[in-house]
Amino acid sequence: MKLLRVGTAGAETPALLDAEGVLKDLSGVVPDIDGALLADDEALARIRAAAAELPVLDATGLRIGPPLGRIGKIVCIGLNYHDHARETGAEPPAEPVVFFKAADTVVGPNDTVLVPRGSVKTDWEVELAVVIGRTARYVESAEAALSHVAGYAVAHDVSEREFQIERGGTWDKGKNCETFNPLGPWLVTADEIADPQDLSLKLWVNGELKQDGTTAEQIFPVGEVVRYVSQFMTLYPGDVINTGTPAGVALGAPEPKPFLRAGDVVELEIEGLGRQRQELKDA
Repeated sequence: MKLLRVGTAGAETPALLDAEGVLKDLSGVVPDIDGALLADDEALARIRAAAAELPVLDATGLRIGPPLGRIGKIVCIGLNYHDHARETGAEPPAEPVVFFKAADTVVGPNDTVLVPRGSVKTDWEVELAVVIGRTARYVESAEAALSHVAGYAVAHDVSEREFQIERGGTWDKGKNCETFNPLGPWLVTADEIADPQDLSLKLWVNGELKQDGTTAEQIFPVGEVVRYVSQFMTLYPGDVINTGTPAGVALGAPEPKPFLRAGDVVELEIEGLGRQRQELKDA
């Protein structure tokens, strides 16, 4: 299933995009799309059973919000693609590099992204987002970890590289600026993704293709990422893991590096998971 939320920011309606691409209203079946729903097999079954008879929504001019109404935490994995490590001159990590984004960085897939005040190195990163559907605590194997995944979505891990790398401390300052995690358009349930290690990822800036990768390049595959993270923290339904970005970011480009500015347009997509488009403005 493709689950999404549409409408004004903060007042979105739960919805479903059916196999024919028709937008259906879920508000009469479930109150929202969140961790509680994703952990409830009976509620998900009700959605599937009701799909054909759901009211149709007019998608004309309708804003698409983030596909999750309440996100617990966003765990991010850095340097998780072989080609991205090479382009930045970094050694592939021996263990996953873990950092966090606050849930309030999340916006809709086509919402405005704000360039922070004082920023000179705002960068793009298309990422596969993993949405947790079952509590994961000390999961024993990568194979078992995949059974804790409710679904997948497109994430844009916007980053300010000067704040991240040159201003001291951890990466958090460069990762948590407002609007720095567009998510969606949909949450695609795990049963529709045959192999999360066989998805193409692409990103364009002002129409120019910048990233053209595949999740096959991940150093730590999705199952291993979920297993690993569960050794250090409990993952709950509604938590999100951003699993890293392939090569092609501004940081890895030759000088002068083409960092983002107000007026730029970024578009990104992941095979089977939909497409995003953001115009950048000054904060």
